[in-house]
Amino acid sequence: MPIEGTLVTLREEREGDAELLTALRNDLDTQAWSKTLPPDYTVPMLRKRYEAREFSYDPLEGRFIVEERSTGTAIGYVGYNGLQRRHSAGIGVMLSKSAWGKGYAEEANELLLTLLFVELGVQAVHLWTHSGNPRAIGLAEKVGFKVAAKMRNAIYKNGKLLDNVVMDQIREEFYARHPELQDQLGNPFGTG
Repeated sequence: MPIEGTLVTLREEREGDAELLTALRNDLDTQAWSKTLPPDYTVPMLRKRYEAREFSYDPLEGRFIVEERSTGTAIGYVGYNGLQRRHSAGIGVMLSKSAWGKGYAEEANELLLTLLFVELGVQAVHLWTHSGNPRAIGLAEKVGFKVAAKMRNAIYKNGKLLDNVVMDQIREEFYARHPELQDQLGNPFGTG
């Protein structure tokens, strides 16, 4: 079942999404990773990954295609991985450059955070980026993330040394930003 927002819909990944995902993963701007070597993803490679998926519900990893709600056009990807039940998960987002600056990434992140905090009951969500990606840092801050750690000069990209940046958001911060939602779980660890 898709997750509906005002601007975007998050839906399951389909075989026909391989072309979009290949383009996003091969663009160092849209994937926002710290790699300096050109990525070499191919459509057959991503189709193979899709076909190898087990189609049972696995809450430890969630991959969603971001569609522009008004047109149904696929514009990106958002997902979580490394879920430790009721504890933490990592997230990532990639949107086509044509979709930047329109609020789509912000809403896709909010929908994913709601799934993680409200439905899956995690205590913390984290992401990785680098200091040479102010758009990703700004978006993360806009949806409630804070810098948790920096590994200084850990990345060499485009002739520059950059910091690897870890950002996180904890359950209490998410619910403080969303007073319309009630935390049904609280913090089972009694800290924070």
